[in-house]
Amino acid sequence: MPQSQTHTHPKGLAIWLIIGGVIGWWAAFQLTVEKILLLQNPGTNASCDFSVLVQCGKNIDSWQGNVFGFANPIIGVACWVAPIVVGMAILAGARFARWFWVLFWLGFVFAIAFVIWLIAQSIFAPNLHTLCPWCMVTWAVTIPSFFVVTIHVLRSGVVPLPGRAREIAGKLMTWVPLMTIVAYGIVILLAQIELNAIPNVWHTIQIQFGWA
Repeated sequence: MPQSQTHTHPKGLAIWLIIGGVIGWWAAFQLTVEKILLLQNPGTNASCDFSVLVQCGKNIDSWQGNVFGFANPIIGVACWVAPIVVGMAILAGARFARWFWVLFWLGFVFAIAFVIWLIAQSIFAPNLHTLCPWCMVTWAVTIPSFFVVTIHVLRSGVVPLPGRAREIAGKLMTWVPLMTIVAYGIVILLAQIELNAIPNVWHTIQIQFGWA
């Protein structure tokens, strides 16, 4: 086996990368559209502004929503294409060099770090205290995507590990759903403690569907 290539042809990973990439890209695209509409119509509300707590407008107009001098969703529109392309390439039979997988994984390290920071800002920053619907979709797909890519680079030999460690890493892949649920639970718990989110979100849903 050439050392520059992984030893697996991970179809399950490929399928998730495509699904997660499409969902993440669509969420970023929707936020980008909302940003453009707000710029075109100052003083109006975004279509995803459902309540004081559940809204997008405050997030995308804040400095946290423009960290690098432009709207954060533009990063998502550009970067979520990568997992879609990688997933489709794997299904087509492509194998990537070790350096490629390292760079791909580092991209997700940046993504999860950025998402964790955005979650903290959204929940705890005094100028926000909001839960942005499309932002939460992005959080929801970034978390499991980071888990699966990290586990893959560990199990496949991209990161030099003893055989036993790689075997353990491989078994961890079946735990990704539980790991993801735990991560979601932590976010929900923080939002509930700081924002009393659960009853507020439920009330917003009831209003939107005419149940209240």
